[in-house]
Amino acid sequence: MNTTTRWWWVRHAPVRVNDGRIYGQADHPCDCTDEALFKALATQLPQDAVWVTSTLLRTIQTADALRAAGATGPEPTRESGFAEQSFGDWQGLKYAELQETRGESWHRFWLAPAHEAPPGGESFVDLMDRVAPVIDRLTVEHRGRDIVAVTHGGTIRAAIAHALQLPPETALAFSIDNVSLTRLEHVDGPGLGHGWRVATVNYMAA
Repeated sequence: MNTTTRWWWVRHAPVRVNDGRIYGQADHPCDCTDEALFKALATQLPQDAVWVTSTLLRTIQTADALRAAGATGPEPTRESGFAEQSFGDWQGLKYAELQETRGESWHRFWLAPAHEAPPGGESFVDLMDRVAPVIDRLTVEHRGRDIVAVTHGGTIRAAIAHALQLPPETALAFSIDNVSLTRLEHVDGPGLGHGWRVATVNYMAA
């Protein structure tokens, strides 16, 4: 018998301090004032789901806003492994400043090529290696359940890469907008291989 575990990935709302700076793991609050968007997304989320966030404030606030807008579920647990990529010494710099200094080393879809770690930070590959074991653990712990995970753009790209077994550079090409929904499903059972499928990527409810 096959069993499906459904992941509902939501990227956090826009950070309030957003003047073109790199924030990474800097713990900024976010703007959850778009009531229509939150209500629309809340209607798309399943009842009786497990809820998780990262340990960063913007994901916690986004989850709280979705629940206030009508989404149902228990108090989210917080997973440090789902935090955004750490950009180390680049955090606090403006994107334009970094692009100017890095020249041809700039990545068109991300801050750096997937295997490059900023000074004092981690690479996207490091992020993938951090996120995947948490996904696998929670998929086993909550087998057959819905899991609403309110996290970050980098984390969701890493989740897609894990599900589809994508090369890291390919995963960086996915657009993941604020308050968007990405749905991944894990189906286990005889003869199903790795068992992941993608239902929706970067869906905006309103």
